[in-house]
Amino acid sequence: MTAVHHLDGTVIAVTGELDIRTCPRVEEATAVLPVGNKTLHLDLSGVSFMDSMGLNLLLRLRNRIHGSGGHLVLAGVQAQPCAVLRLTEAHALFDITCTTDGLIGSAH
Repeated sequence: MTAVHHLDGTVIAVTGELDIRTCPRVEEATAVLPVGNKTLHLDLSGVSFMDSMGLNLLLRLRNRIHGSGGHLVLAGVQAQPCAVLRLTEAHALFDITCTTDGLIGSAH
């Protein structure tokens, strides 16, 4: 996982799986971010698997960011995590982009 901070927001790139083992690290990294009136781009292009813990983390993160006047963008969502978001109908709650093009400071 990498984080790049900018004046108007942050890009966090997550790789591997978003599950019970990795969610605490992602939560730790996002808990210290100033989110008021800023955008968090969560680059999930490297995430091949997400379970209910990952979904729960995304929902809590969304609520925290939106509650502070910020904005959460999920970028590069792969097939399996996308299926979880659609199956649970949570996809409608998120701003989802299929690519990582245009992310702040993105090397993609």
